[in-house]
Amino acid sequence: MNLLLDTHVLIWCFENSKRLKASVREAITDSDNNVFVSAVSTWELTIKAALGKISIPNDFEAQRKRCDFKSLSISIQHTLALKDLPDHHRDPFDRLLVAQALAESLTLVTHNSTIWNYHVPVLRA
Repeated sequence: MNLLLDTHVLIWCFENSKRLKASVREAITDSDNNVFVSAVSTWELTIKAALGKISIPNDFEAQRKRCDFKSLSISIQHTLALKDLPDHHRDPFDRLLVAQALAESLTLVTHNSTIWNYHVPVLRA
């Protein structure tokens, strides 16, 4: 399975949070699965850190590599796919993650029930 982590799921992984379901943690740590972290998430984290809402771990890249999470860049294909998404909500980060998941045939790992309204494969965290 190819998984794309929503930003909050990425944070939960790094923090080893109990909010992440055991079955989802197993899927993320299963070596048969490819797990992706999007530049969308680091963009979101950087903006929220600048606003004082969150802090980004100093060793973010080391943690990502240690977890063997692959990086996913934002492409023109991804941004153009936004025009085809229904307007379920206006969060630009979530919408771009949905577009990436659809364009790259990834399963989006999220706890955000609004995302569940899109026609994208979801693993409910």
